[in-house]
Amino acid sequence: QVQLVESGGGLVHPGGSLRLSCVASGSIYTIRAMGWYRQAPGKQRELVATITSAGNTYYADAVKERFTISSGNAKNTVYLQMSSLKSDDTAVYYCNSDLVISDPFRSARTFWGQGTQVTVSS
Repeated sequence: QVQLVESGGGLVHPGGSLRLSCVASGSIYTIRAMGWYRQAPGKQRELVATITSAGNTYYADAVKERFTISSGNAKNTVYLQMSSLKSDDTAVYYCNSDLVISDPFRSARTFWGQGTQVTVSS
């Protein structure tokens, strides 16, 4: 199977920065894209940013110019550098990956991490 493990969440003051990391491991044939979603209390999960295996990126309007998504050299790691954090950024952040698993059918699957809490508060 495949596991996504996030790290880097925590408590930060408004205007501060945090960097989230996510590592994918397991029976992976190839990764097509990785991304970050977030879910605030009482709200639906929303897309934050994505990056494809080709390096193409997408950002939600709410985080443009403040967050940067990037991949590690091994392409099984994704980072989210968050700057100028606001209280509205408080949420559980989830790592997501669209990939092909190493089964006889090369099946395409989507996997999620367990989430990491980011709290922006003074």
